[in-house]
Amino acid sequence: MGTLQEPSALTARLQNTLMSYHSLDENEWRVAKKSKDVTVWRKSSEEFHGYLYKSQGMVDDNPNRIVDYIRPGPYRLDWDSLMTAMDIIENLDQGCCVMRYTTAGQLWNIIAPREFIDFSYTTDYQDGLLSCGISVEHEEQHQSYVRGFNHPCGWFCVPTPDSTTTPAQSLLTGYIQTDLRGMIPQSAVDTAMASTLINFYTDLRRALKKA
Repeated sequence: MGTLQEPSALTARLQNTLMSYHSLDENEWRVAKKSKDVTVWRKSSEEFHGYLYKSQGMVDDNPNRIVDYIRPGPYRLDWDSLMTAMDIIENLDQGCCVMRYTTAGQLWNIIAPREFIDFSYTTDYQDGLLSCGISVEHEEQHQSYVRGFNHPCGWFCVPTPDSTTTPAQSLLTGYIQTDLRGMIPQSAVDTAMASTLINFYTDLRRALKKA
């Protein structure tokens, strides 16, 4: 999907891929997990042997502020309970960057800590924003981590039609397809992914409210 030397080609294809996910019919998805205010669906990924997950829920705030807490930057590490370290390796043109981040072990460390190197890109979408990314081959792997791989993923964040609500409300829709790699039972991966997405909304809402 492009190279780091061609950020414009990479961003265009990444954005088009996320838009194709966002336009899929509802009947192509199957509910994986549901809480009171967040729903997670899944379908077989066309990128690898696992699943493409879709999550959706309302978040109290405007898209600019919400996406500031999601994309690479000073906020993400402070509130995301799964992320243990994050560094921006390289800033590129057009609001793109390459970041390295690590995640904590999950399910009593059945899933050991992982390391990812991701290309990240944020752009306008309707009256809101789309922040998307994909893993890239970059740097040597740290010996203490398994190197995971994120296939095209991203977050659509748009304001609700009634913009007069106080506080402002936005609809946040995410698409995640992560190959954790290593020797992990598929059932453990499925359990972890759905629960992680539910917790993502809980942590994000708490951080925005606290700030």
